[in-house]
Amino acid sequence: MQQVKVFKSVDTEIPEMERQINRWMRKSGARVLSITGNLSPSPQAGSGTMNSFAASDILVIVLFEIDLPPS
Repeated sequence: MQQVKVFKSVDTEIPEMERQINRWMRKSGARVLSITGNLSPSPQAGSGTMNSFAASDILVIVLFEIDLPPS
């Protein structure tokens, strides 16, 4: 059965997000079919401010397959 797992973080925490995703893949035993990601601009990107420390949201979607439990 195919299912979806969504991970959300900010670009300043990418290493922790990678650890979280890798840990989930190891523990779940899921067969990963695809991983898709998106980085959204920070809220201040178009406001004219020069704040280079504003974090951008990151969304990672994992499509995976698991076996149904016996019924």
